[in-house]
Formats: sequence, structure tokens, C-alpha cells
Amino acid sequence: MQNPVQLSDEQLVEYIKKEDREMFSEIILRYQKKLFRYANSLSKDGDRAADIVQNSFIKAFVNLKSFETEMKFSTWIYRIVHNEAINEIKKNRQQVEMPEDFDLKSEGDVEIDFDQQEVVEKVRSCLEEIPVLYREPVSLYFLEEKSYSEIADILRIPIGTVGTRINRAKIFMKKICQTKK
Repeated sequence: MQNPVQLSDEQLVEYIKKEDREMFSEIILRYQKKLFRYANSLSKDGDRAADIVQNSFIKAFVNLKSFETEMKFSTWIYRIVHNEAINEIKKNRQQVEMPEDFDLKSEGDVEIDFDQQEVVEKVRSCLEEIPVLYREPVSLYFLEEKSYSEIADILRIPIGTVGTRINRAKIFMKKICQTKK
């Protein structure tokens, strides 16, 4: 075989199909940068573009036998990349780009997070109106997410007293919050 660099794309593909599938690496060397540039211009995301190109090379390799050498190879491989890019764009259309430093409190449902935030705001508002004796344990429990034993250690009171104060605080808060609706 002559030097693969001297072969046209179509000749190289014929050789790969008939003789040596390992020579597909020459196709990758010839097209990797060009295809990446094209995929990146479509996807506007370097990581996605790299995935698109990689998937396109895999598809091209798998379907190489169906390539007809009367066609221009560059057109064929660019079409594969184009289709992969369009599919990737459609698949990710619903995704909203978020800043890298943006973080939700949990990986759970966003609606649940908003509901929890609304409850926290309402609790804070009602907390301001109950006596301090009950405000401390209930705010530690609900807002700071401390356990009864942690609250007992913090306030230096028995765990039973923590439970009693939290229950009484709930009664106060229920009365206060119902009048605030």
C-alpha cells in the first residue's frame, strides 16, 4: 500500500473497507479538527461538540460499508456530524444553561424546594410573634434543622422540655399563622 497521506479520502475509505480497518485512524486525523470546529459552531459548547464528533466517528466507522465511493467522503462525514449535532441540540433544547456557581439546596424537586422556602418564610414571620421561650427551640428545630438532643445541648434543657416547648410553640404558631392568612 502506498502512503495513506497520499491517498484521497475516497481511496482511503476503499482501502479501509477492503484491507485494513485500523487505517480509520487516518480519517480521524484528517477530519477531527475540522469536524470539531463545525460541531462547535452548531452546538456552541466545546464539550458537546467533542461528544458529537466522537459519536459521528463511531457512526461513520460502523456504517463505512454503506459509503459509496462515487460520493465525496467529506460531504458524507459532515452530514453525519450535522445530524448528530441537530439531534443533540433538539435533545438539549429544554435544558436551561445555569451559571457554574449556581447551586440548589438539594438535588430534589425544585417545586418542593420552593414550597419548603415558602414554609420557612411563613414560620419566620410567625416566630417573631411567639415568646422567646418557645421561639428558641422551634427555630433551632425547623430553621436550623437541629435534633432534639442538639437543641437540648444548645439550650441546656432536658430533651423532654425541648419536645414540650416545640409542641407549645406549634400551638402558638398555628393560632398566629391562621390569623395572618
